[in-house]
Amino acid sequence: MLKWKTNRKVLLGISGGISAYKIPDVVSTLKKYNNDIEVIMTRSASSFVTPLSLSTLTGKKTWMEEDFLSDQRGWEIPHISLADWAEVFVIAPATANVIRRAAFGEAETLLGATMLATRAPVVIFPAMNIHMWEHPATQRHVKMSGELGYIVIPPEEGFLACGYEGKGRLPKKEVILEILWRVLSPKRDLIGKKIIVTSGPTREFMDPVRFISNPSSGKMGYAVARTAWYRGADVTLIKGPTYIEPPFGVRTIDVTTAQEMYDAVLKESDGADIVVKAAAVGDYRFAHTLDQKLKREGRGRLEVILEENPDIAAEVGKRKRQGQILVGFAAESTEVVENALSKLNKKNMDMIVANDITARGSGFESDTNSVTVICKTGRTSRLEGSKEEVAWGLWDIVEAEFLS
Repeated sequence: MLKWKTNRKVLLGISGGISAYKIPDVVSTLKKYNNDIEVIMTRSASSFVTPLSLSTLTGKKTWMEEDFLSDQRGWEIPHISLADWAEVFVIAPATANVIRRAAFGEAETLLGATMLATRAPVVIFPAMNIHMWEHPATQRHVKMSGELGYIVIPPEEGFLACGYEGKGRLPKKEVILEILWRVLSPKRDLIGKKIIVTSGPTREFMDPVRFISNPSSGKMGYAVARTAWYRGADVTLIKGPTYIEPPFGVRTIDVTTAQEMYDAVLKESDGADIVVKAAAVGDYRFAHTLDQKLKREGRGRLEVILEENPDIAAEVGKRKRQGQILVGFAAESTEVVENALSKLNKKNMDMIVANDITARGSGFESDTNSVTVICKTGRTSRLEGSKEEVAWGLWDIVEAEFLS
């Protein structure tokens, strides 16, 4: 967990859509991260979730419409004190009526007045019937809200509570939180940068059911992609087969073999500012692949011929244009730093991340990592912690050494 995801001041507005019932889970998760939360509810929202349940989760009073001029805090005026207190104001779900109020700056409700008074980022998550969402009036109000500086996140598609199917669903909790983290990110130094990250293993098939691969989970590459997105980058993740959900907000390209990853990286890399090669790409493939499953048929031993796969990092390094940054990873079991430094120079990289795959809590499938970062500028650094913390530290080094 990145430290800046904790102890944040989140103001949460809930309006009267049926998906309001999902919000207590969002509040509960934010509290697990030790964040401070204040809640404003519209009167209609209380038909779907009770103020008491939210107060139980936040440990605070839940503010209602009748509290507009409350003297609960003495001289403090709620819509001013809450607006000044918040680091971010999230409205979820936002009904069509709330979006209209945001667009026109209407301030006759506590929710609307607080939107006007705050200088914190306001993130609006609409949720409603598909026809209401698609109505020209709603779309006009969404556009107007965006022009006022509010961040409006389009609803997701799927089955709606009203019985229709289409666009109008409130995003799931994980998406709401990821967008919240991006808004709260203390660094936005990658805005305007196009970044490619490779992640996960590759597979080389002998026949339709057998392949050679490695234990890479993709967690490190995913963390690199996710933290780059938090910092404002336009990220493309080229990933091998993994069993975890790709990070929200990044464009994802699925590949299986090393050759497929090679083709995808070369196709995408021309327009990239930074290429991060975090995938565990297989060095070899079968010289011959069978169309049908190979039968045992009493063989005591099976001999196969392997041939070398193309070296993706070396090819990107060879084609690298002026100003483009290439970051590699080196998973080593002996002479970790020496082998990584050799790869850095041989493949024309700008930076390489070396980790000892035999070390406890480091490398494949682990949630943590401990790495040595070597830059062509001569800087050498050690990073330890969760893979997300290590990824954040990597971007700090990239920014300091190559982007400042």
